[in-house]
Amino acid sequence: MNTIERALMHGLFVHLHHNIDKVIDFKGFQELNRQVAKAWPGALLVGPEANDDAAVFQLPGMEGFIVGKMESHCSPAVPRPYDAAATGAGGAMRDVVAMGGRPVFLLDFIGTRPLDQEVIVGPCGFDERCDCGECTVMTSQERVNIMIKGIKDMCARMDVFVVGGGFSTSFSDIVPAVVVAVIGKLTTEKPLTKPAKNVGDKLVLIGVTGNDGNDTLFRAGLVNELRPALALFDEEKEAMEAALAAFATGKINACSDLGAAGLGAAVCESARYGSKGARVDLSKVPVSVEGITPQEILICETQARYIMQVSPESVDEVVAAIRSKTEHVAIVGEVTDADNQVFEYDGEIIASIPNQPSEETLQALRSGD
Repeated sequence: MNTIERALMHGLFVHLHHNIDKVIDFKGFQELNRQVAKAWPGALLVGPEANDDAAVFQLPGMEGFIVGKMESHCSPAVPRPYDAAATGAGGAMRDVVAMGGRPVFLLDFIGTRPLDQEVIVGPCGFDERCDCGECTVMTSQERVNIMIKGIKDMCARMDVFVVGGGFSTSFSDIVPAVVVAVIGKLTTEKPLTKPAKNVGDKLVLIGVTGNDGNDTLFRAGLVNELRPALALFDEEKEAMEAALAAFATGKINACSDLGAAGLGAAVCESARYGSKGARVDLSKVPVSVEGITPQEILICETQARYIMQVSPESVDEVVAAIRSKTEHVAIVGEVTDADNQVFEYDGEIIASIPNQPSEETLQALRSGD
């Protein structure tokens, strides 16, 4: 287990972002939903126990399905409140798109310290004392205004309504709460669920990868500077329209957005949930930063990206549909019948991630050994 494998496997199998079921009783929700389904049969199509990108449900009496997702970007709001709020909104919208939907409505919640209290915005924000000379001291009210602008600007670019939300000044922690919920309409015949469906399907990537959103690498000690993901407004819109154009072909077998732990997590979770493997050539991934490392390509959380699984005979049609909206598309790998995901760069294996790590490996990941 090399260092990058350790970082990615920790994110996939230990970090709570990818293991919510270890602290939340999804089976309890599942039982509740089964009971409620007696009153509203067929209303819930994809619920929380699926651990997919977003929920899919139907309002009784209405045609078509709705897609919904809630997401928080709280900690990034300390160094970058504008980008944190905008990427929180954009990330939730991408989750809706990844299921086959178009986002339409957003609700937000912001929780912060009393409005007249001072906060530090910048790299030293978590320390509440600036030693770098690059931070800004402002009031909690001023930071709230910045976060609201981030949400508003992303919604404006994506043609999404802000229809409500909540606000509180009772928070005492350094980290404010920035939470959004996005609701959209399913555009595909059925949800594009995350699990890989077919061995041999090609992995088609939309978007360009940078070295921002390096949280997983930072936690693993592989980089010295934490760089939260930057908001990409035009790129987010372009990637969404490209994804929707691909969906219109009817040839997409599975789809994921590239959120936490980036390309690595999206590929690994899809393959594992489908009891399959994958092979990815990281050197084929379009990048926006000169000198970016294979490890950054694998794990960084640059916004405005999707990965789709397409049957080989349909790849040309799907790529043509995507190219009608963006030039940023590449075939980067394929689904295999292995029980692991292999990531290589210029012929060298960078990481091999098993579907089921041994108990010894899991214990080492939990203990940090």
